[in-house]
Amino acid sequence: MLAPQNPVRNALTPDVIRLIDTIHRTGSMAAAARALGVVPSALTYRIRQVEDALDVLLFDRSSRQARLTVAGQELLREGNRLLLELDAIANRVKRVATGWEPQLTLAVDSVISRTTVLELCEAFFALNPPTRLKIREEALSGTLEALTSGQADLAIGVALDPAPNLSVQSRPLGTIHFVYAVAPHHPLAQAAEPVPDAQLLLHRAVVVADSVRQGSGVTSGLLGGQDVFTVPGMQEKLHAQLRGLGGGFLPEYLARPHIDAGRLVEKQMQRATRMIPMRYAWRCATPSAEGQALQWWLQQLGNPATRKALLERAHSL
Repeated sequence: MLAPQNPVRNALTPDVIRLIDTIHRTGSMAAAARALGVVPSALTYRIRQVEDALDVLLFDRSSRQARLTVAGQELLREGNRLLLELDAIANRVKRVATGWEPQLTLAVDSVISRTTVLELCEAFFALNPPTRLKIREEALSGTLEALTSGQADLAIGVALDPAPNLSVQSRPLGTIHFVYAVAPHHPLAQAAEPVPDAQLLLHRAVVVADSVRQGSGVTSGLLGGQDVFTVPGMQEKLHAQLRGLGGGFLPEYLARPHIDAGRLVEKQMQRATRMIPMRYAWRCATPSAEGQALQWWLQQLGNPATRKALLERAHSL
């Protein structure tokens, strides 16, 4: 015997969630109707059905614009989360059927060698796999968060130890060496060494923004009260320091070619040398549940030469 129909489930479908999102993005029922190629009355009727089923108002109709109510905002937020979960379910079903993931998302910290990552991508594509690759550039705690939040399948360059979690596994990647460098025309270029923190404090620091979505994130190598210039990634940090916009610690593999060419000046600090241990991590409850694409990447990361190149390979493109 069939279970009785649930009016809320019948009204609240993935199409309706996308409909609400379109109204929210376009700002009005009329604009949303044009974007979707339907008449406004049909769109309004669908929204009324959902509101009646939930017994709430989703949009504030007191102004000409269609503004989400607090209840509408919550429905859209949770609805979009459910859509992502539905996509994840579909991906898992396809993976079970074929052994290959439809898409594999890599969260790659901005300190990792782009040259090596792209060479690995080239080798992966040479297999002609059915898996699409997506790379997210992250920084600091955002690299791990992308993995634990389900937005990535593999994180390369995790500076934080993942919390004990059966669904997240990690392995050491290696240690990355940072050097302090400034442009030749920067005031610190002529400073006596080792440079004390009190002298650093007088000059702007170039820092990479933590890409974490939740919380305030972390900072690294920054002195309290120091003027900062925040950039989105390590490549931007390098270019800012080449222009003399500030000083800061850079991965040695990135800085060394410019130091050797005289475009940067390496300075010895009074503080200890910065050596940051890095890891790679992936989402998977059991090894047997790993798709073939993830297995391929984990196999490459198991090679010591690959791990070394990810942390020390200079940009050569």
